[in-house]
Amino acid sequence: MRAQSSATATVPIAVPAPPRGRGFGTLQAALGVVAFSLTFPATAWGLEGFGPWSLVAVRSVLAAVIAGGCLLALRVPLPARRHWAGLAVVAAGVVLGFPMLTTLALQTSTTAHAAVVVGLLPLTTALLSSLRTGSRPSRTFWAAALAGAAAVVAFTVQQSGGALTTADLYLFGALLICAAGYTEGGRLAGAMPGWQVIGWALVLCLPLTVPVAAVALTAEPVHLTAHSVTGLLWVAAGSQFLGLIVWYRGMASIGIPKASQLQLAQPLLTLFWSVFLLGEHLPLVAPLTAVAVLVCIAVTQRARG
Repeated sequence: MRAQSSATATVPIAVPAPPRGRGFGTLQAALGVVAFSLTFPATAWGLEGFGPWSLVAVRSVLAAVIAGGCLLALRVPLPARRHWAGLAVVAAGVVLGFPMLTTLALQTSTTAHAAVVVGLLPLTTALLSSLRTGSRPSRTFWAAALAGAAAVVAFTVQQSGGALTTADLYLFGALLICAAGYTEGGRLAGAMPGWQVIGWALVLCLPLTVPVAAVALTAEPVHLTAHSVTGLLWVAAGSQFLGLIVWYRGMASIGIPKASQLQLAQPLLTLFWSVFLLGEHLPLVAPLTAVAVLVCIAVTQRARG
């Protein structure tokens, strides 16, 4: 009976969606990319009033409260025991690791700089996913991957005066741990809706994030301002939960390959927000490097295999 139910559940995925449905799915995925592109500027705003540990912990708690409320309201059953290990990887990478490492990096790095480095995230995810699944991309894929990595390393070394800074190490670490979380989350999304994957991962972190938030709020000074509160609310509700809902719904509608193409615009959008919202000075090399990385990643997405 279970086998029949599983087979039946996969049938709609294979049926081509009508043009109007695909258009709406593209719009949803695009909204997710816009939400993600605001993460770094919102984090910079949040750091104006919160310490790094407070911002990450409170962000995760607020997002978990929202996610838990949705799971309870919809009476979603607990995931099977076999999925909890994968959810722990998602929690470690997407809920805790990436926000913490990027927040620490943004204490000394501009959002424009961080956006270019993290612009390699789709490529890093593709590489780890290839290792995880055993797929063999074409030579074109690997050539573009190496070119993109070289562009990012050249940019970071040039901006840091010939050596990698601590912020760059944080950002590269964030790439790896988030890519691992995305890869495992993508695998779990085949067994449950994507929003439930991030929802349960957020809830799973509550026993850790609640006490950390309590300690961090007493240890780090808090200065509530319009910017800091807005930044906190956005990274909690927008980046870590609502953005992922429309992103996964868009992926389900138009497919992962087409949705991933939209995410290639994320670094350039973040560069725009860093100038428009934060008034940062944008060096000419930053957008040029971002465009080079996007071109390289676009080639990998279109390459055979």
